[in-house]
Amino acid sequence: MIRVVLPAHLRALAQVQGEVAIEDGAATQRAVLDALEARYPALRGTIRDPATGRRRAFVRFFACKEDLSHGSPDDPLPDAVLRGEEPLLVVGAMAGG
Repeated sequence: MIRVVLPAHLRALAQVQGEVAIEDGAATQRAVLDALEARYPALRGTIRDPATGRRRAFVRFFACKEDLSHGSPDDPLPDAVLRGEEPLLVVGAMAGG
């Protein structure tokens, strides 16, 4: 089971509270996001561009105190995330001044 923590506005859009559990054997960012969007269709296009599949500019992914945002979406997630010990965090980045 992979635990995913969404920011408040995406939890509201998906109508969930707290963490979301992905239990379909997803082992990469892409697989987790595919499963998340399949389960919560309202999230399609909010985390990734629907045409390119690339991460939105102001969305970041963190796990095990590491920024996973710039790695390949097909890289394996850290073992602690795959074991459910640590969550995959989807974070809305801040910008401005």
